[in-house]
Amino acid sequence: MAKLTEQDIIAWNGPESDYMNEDHMAFFRELLVKQQDELINRADETTSHMQEHEAAPDPTDRASQEEYALELRTRDRERKLLAKIQASLRDIDEGEYGFCRDTGEPIGLRRLLARPTATLSVEAQERREQMKKQFAD
Repeated sequence: MAKLTEQDIIAWNGPESDYMNEDHMAFFRELLVKQQDELINRADETTSHMQEHEAAPDPTDRASQEEYALELRTRDRERKLLAKIQASLRDIDEGEYGFCRDTGEPIGLRRLLARPTATLSVEAQERREQMKKQFAD
């Protein structure tokens, strides 16, 4: 079969037994690897950008300091996302990608397209959020 597109994933309406077939896995692997590469490239750019400006810091330039702090916070969030992407790639290798960690049910192609690192179905995620809300009060 030809390489799947995002439209193919959205339009897929096959039997549950065909969920997360080889074509689906290949599509999501490519998507995750692309996101991983983008994050790594941005991290490299940030590192080189900060090294360029580190040589002559201006302690009175508060705007630059705030800009660096914001950039570092963004990169920290991206570092956490990178770990999730790598975990999702391992799940693909192990044949577990696309299935809810709580229930074992399919997460759904559309949900995975929107959030490729999802590990819970919408229902399981909602239950977890309700439990957090109940115990947080």
